Amino acid sequence: MSATTRRLTTAQALVRFLSVQYTERDGVRRRLIAGTWGIFGHGNVAGIGQALVEHRDVMPYHQGRNEQAMVHAAVGYARQLNRLSAQAVTTSIGPGATNLVTGAALATINRLPVLLLPGDYFASRVADPLLQQLEHPVEADVSVNDTLRPVSRYFDRVTRPEALIPSALNAMRVLADPAETGAVTLALPQDVQAEAYDWPEEFFTERVWPVRRPAPDPVELRAAVAAVRAARRPLIVAGGGVHHSEAEEALRALVDATGIPVASTQAGKGSLRHDHPADLGGIGHTGTAVSDELARTADLVIGVGTRYTDFTTASGTLFQHPDVRFLNLNITGFDAHKLAARTLVCDARTGLERLTEALAGHRVEEAYEAEYRAGKERWERVVETAYRADDDSAVPTQTQVLGALDAVVGDEDVVINAAGSLPGDLHKLWRARGPRQYHLEYGYSCMGYEIPAALGVQQAAPGTPVWALVGDGTYLMMPTEIVTAVQEGLPVTMVLIQNHGYASIGGLSEETGGERFGTAYRHRAADGSFTGAPLPVDLAANAASLGMDVLRAKTVRELRNALAEARASDRPTCVYVETDPTPTAPPAEAWWDVPVAEVASREAATRARERYESQVAGRRRHL
Repeated sequence: MSATTRRLTTAQALVRFLSVQYTERDGVRRRLIAGTWGIFGHGNVAGIGQALVEHRDVMPYHQGRNEQAMVHAAVGYARQLNRLSAQAVTTSIGPGATNLVTGAALATINRLPVLLLPGDYFASRVADPLLQQLEHPVEADVSVNDTLRPVSRYFDRVTRPEALIPSALNAMRVLADPAETGAVTLALPQDVQAEAYDWPEEFFTERVWPVRRPAPDPVELRAAVAAVRAARRPLIVAGGGVHHSEAEEALRALVDATGIPVASTQAGKGSLRHDHPADLGGIGHTGTAVSDELARTADLVIGVGTRYTDFTTASGTLFQHPDVRFLNLNITGFDAHKLAARTLVCDARTGLERLTEALAGHRVEEAYEAEYRAGKERWERVVETAYRADDDSAVPTQTQVLGALDAVVGDEDVVINAAGSLPGDLHKLWRARGPRQYHLEYGYSCMGYEIPAALGVQQAAPGTPVWALVGDGTYLMMPTEIVTAVQEGLPVTMVLIQNHGYASIGGLSEETGGERFGTAYRHRAADGSFTGAPLPVDLAANAASLGMDVLRAKTVRELRNALAEARASDRPTCVYVETDPTPTAPPAEAWWDVPVAEVASREAATRARERYESQVAGRRRHL
């Protein structure tokens, strides 16, 4: 024990400790835990709640309305700041804690830091069972918080005050490590939260956590250079790691020097500006024609900061060159080794810089450059067609909504989406103008992410126009944080698109033999089907009732005017538009594996199975 101590409760000590933790990368220092979201109840109101009041001079507090949404807001914040700063989330011990699970899974899957502080049972067991306590018949130390173990990168239950010291330090280590980060959970028994302890003063001194930029191993680098020089049709797949590492300029320098084209995952879109001649747009199931055509003939695929999800690889059917090989540059060996790749386990920016230096003088063949540039030009005409509205007085289609938004946003704006049919349209069509403009959460594709994430982005980048693109299905999942936006004075803009159902899943259901069953918001007909008139639901009125300014747009012209007005507003604003459901987005350029019933009595499912079997035959295992 240090000779100098400070007597505080465990909760007070934790808040004070969090307030003096910093990250540092490239000489820039940031608060590691910049604020705390909270909903108070049984299990945290008298511990963490009191501590946040006690130390409100050093720890900003943000009041949420839904526990899952608070995690989404914190994730949006961390992503906007390239994982260099994060937020904490505190909840009660029961349903408040279990509501964290979805948000924690989203954070961990996307490799984004968030600190979770749920209340827990009494460590002393003097009150047992508590209100909301799970009683396990053979494991007395289990609580509902154990549901957070598989979705957390670090988990601990702090059952004694002094146990907080190593636990808190480990939590910071994981949050600040780009190779380890994700959701971190410190479960806090409510009696321990309130218990006083004599804390060593060193626990509250400023601590800086360096965010590493590890360089590639020289042997791996030589092998990578040889692979690139030998390739005739190399293709870079840019993932979210490019953004997290702030490696966009390093990527552009490599591309300018070598002529290697770039296709992007959902997380990596914007790694190059859309108008760079080597930027081919999205890749995979929701990719562009030019990206997917080149992917099928690429002899070397260079993955930079990507996890290679099934959408990116078209469920193992996209990369069809008979001798295709992979070179993966990733900060984690886990991701770098995917697809039996040659590896560069290193920071994205450092690795790209070293690769560019080592490839001095190397460039792809002129014919290959001419080929992909011509394909890019063809795809630009597809985008123009999808965006164009020949009649300004007509009801807009969904792609025309994107075209109208494209005409309004600036390079600094942030456009957020996560689920429904919009991710596919955006990945194919959106013209990303800056590294942070395109904010798609497609690792977990969580309905309800968009509105709270917009709050987190707005907190991370005050003064930046932030757009949450929300379908009616997603809106009904989680509109609660509209109230938080109004309370916090966060001028986010929500574009609420009403098409009366789950458009994306409806299309998938039809394609896989489900006949769009259960995917529309309509009255039930006499035969039991949901084919009647749309429900008389006014989502715009609901948004207004929660405190948003609402602009209704019925035509393309009204939509353009409403978007411009919303962007100029200093209040939370909703642009509401009902869209023409006629499909206007280009079809998928690559397959996605959704298994279809092997046997069925209905003709739709039988035909779908035949299509499925023809597609699955093209799958490869890259070994």
